[in-house]
Amino acid sequence: MHFVIFLRVHGGYCVILLWLNPAPNGRLNSYMRKFTLPFIVVVALISLANGSCQLKNARTRKTSDGLLHVAINQKSNIAFDSNLLNTFYQSYPGLARYEKEVVAVYREHHFKHIWFDEKGVVEFGQTLFNKVNELKDEGVSSRFPYREKIEGVFNNDIENTLTDTETDLMLTNLYLFYAKKVYQGVDEDSTLATGWLLPRKQLSYNGLLDSVMLNPQLLNRDDKVLFGQYYKLRDVLQRYREIEKNGGWNQIILDPKLKAYKPGDTAKAIQQIRDRLFITGDIKQNNGSNKYDPELVEAVEKYQLRNGYNPDKLISPKHIKEMNVPIGERIRKIIVNMERCRWISPEFAKAREYIVVNIPSFKLNLVRNGKSELVSPVVVGKNVTKTVIFSGMLSYIVFSPYWNLPQSIINKEVKPGMAKNKNYLESHNMEWNNGLVRQKPGKNNSLGLIKFIFPNSNDIYMHDTPAKSLFSQERRAFSHGCIRVAKPRELAVEILRDDPNWTPGKIDAAMHGGKESSYSLKAKIPVYIGYFTAWVNQEGEINFYEDIYSMDERLAGLLIGDQ
Repeated sequence: MHFVIFLRVHGGYCVILLWLNPAPNGRLNSYMRKFTLPFIVVVALISLANGSCQLKNARTRKTSDGLLHVAINQKSNIAFDSNLLNTFYQSYPGLARYEKEVVAVYREHHFKHIWFDEKGVVEFGQTLFNKVNELKDEGVSSRFPYREKIEGVFNNDIENTLTDTETDLMLTNLYLFYAKKVYQGVDEDSTLATGWLLPRKQLSYNGLLDSVMLNPQLLNRDDKVLFGQYYKLRDVLQRYREIEKNGGWNQIILDPKLKAYKPGDTAKAIQQIRDRLFITGDIKQNNGSNKYDPELVEAVEKYQLRNGYNPDKLISPKHIKEMNVPIGERIRKIIVNMERCRWISPEFAKAREYIVVNIPSFKLNLVRNGKSELVSPVVVGKNVTKTVIFSGMLSYIVFSPYWNLPQSIINKEVKPGMAKNKNYLESHNMEWNNGLVRQKPGKNNSLGLIKFIFPNSNDIYMHDTPAKSLFSQERRAFSHGCIRVAKPRELAVEILRDDPNWTPGKIDAAMHGGKESSYSLKAKIPVYIGYFTAWVNQEGEINFYEDIYSMDERLAGLLIGDQ
C-alpha cells in the first residue's frame, strides 16, 4: 500500500489533499492506520508555521534598494467602497483641499487600489515619499500634514497604523500635495491679485500620475509639465545653497568718499570684491591681489551685465551695494522666480515664433525656431503706470502712426498746457479729432515711426519713440504703460522677413511716409510680457534684476502663507 500528500498554503491556511491507495483486499493494515494520522498532523503544523513565517517576512522585508513592501497580493485588482473616501477625509481634514482631484483619480481607476502590486506598495511610492522629503530642493518649504502616517509605511522603526485602503488614499493625497506644490504653485486667484495676467497652465493630475508611475524619472525633470527655465533656476538654487552652507560671502567695506574704482586702482575693498566675484564664479581664479587688474575688470563687467548694469569698467558704490546683498536674499529671489515658472505652460516656448518682454530686465527678445533672432532694450511703465503682465497676439503693424492721447493725459498735461500756451497743440504737432486730441505722424510723434499692435483690453502696445536717450539708462521705467522699443525698425524687418510684400526698403518708406497705414500680419505672433527678477541664460549664468514694481516680496508672502 502507498499514499500521496499534496500541501498548499493560501493566505496562511493549509489545505492537505490525501489520497490513500488501498491494499488489494480493500482494507488498510494496522501499521498504516497508526502512521498516517500523526504524519499528517506534523506535516500540517510545519506547513502552517512555514507559511506564517513567510507571510511575516514578506510583510516586513526590504528589497535590495531599501524599499519596504507590504505583502498584499494583486491589490491593484481589488476595489474598495467609494464611501470610504468620505470617511478618510473626515479622519484627515487637513487633506480636504485635494478631495476633488483624488475622487477623480479613483473614479478613473474604478475605485481600485493604485499604489500596490503583488509585492506590496509599488516602488514609485517610495520615490514619491523621498521627493516630498526633499521639497527644499524645489524651493518649497511646505510639510505634508500627515507625514508621520506616511513614514509608518516606509520606515521599519515606525508602526504603520494605516489600513491598506488608507495607505492607498494617503499616497494619492501625497502625490496631489507634491504635484500642486511643485507643478502648479500658489492658486490662480492669488496670482491674479498680484497683477499676473499671463494665462496659467492647465494640468491633468490623473494623466500626470499615470505618466510618472510609468516613468518615475519624470519627478526629477519633466519638460512637458514645467517650463525649462524652472530647472535652470533649480540648478542655481543648489549652487547658492552650497555657497550659503560654506558661509556665504563677506560684506565689502564701502568707503563713504568713494566715487568709483577704475582700472589700476588699489584698495582693500578691491581684494574683497575679488573674493566676492570668485565665490559666484565671475572670476575663475583668485590671486588675492588688491589691484584692479585686467582679470578683475573682465569679471566686474561680467557681474555688471548679470545684474542689469551697463558694463563700464568702473566699480561704483551702487555695484558694491549690490554685491553686499546677503546670500539669503538671493536664494529667496531664486525661489520666487521658480514659483513664477510653475505658472507658465512649457508649450509657449515651443511656438515657432514668439516675442517675450521681461519687464525687470528692460529687454525684448524675438525667438524663432528656438533661436533668439533679435534682442532690444525697451522702456516700460513707471511704478504709477505699470506695464501689465499679460499675453496677446501680435496682429498688425502701423506705420507713421497717429498718437491718440488717452483722456487722462489730455486732462493732466494737454489742457493745463493749452491754458498756458494757446499754441500748445500746434507746437506739439497735435490736433483735435472727434473731441479728442491726437498727435500727427512724424519723427517727433511720441509713438515714433511705427507701432506693433496685439489687441488687448489694457490698451498696451509696443512702439518706437523719439526719446532715444532713455535707452542708455540702466533703469528704464519711464512710460505710461506701453513698451518703447529701441530697435523698432529691426523688429519690423524680422517680423516681416518672410513676407514678400515687405522688403526693408518698403518698411523704411512706410515708416517715413508721413501718412498712417497699417498692415495685418499673415501669421499672428504670440507676445508675452512677463516679470522675472532672476533668469538663467543659456550658459547657466544667473542674472538678477531690480524688483521695480516690488512684486517679489508680495509673492514671497504668498508662498509663506501657502505652507
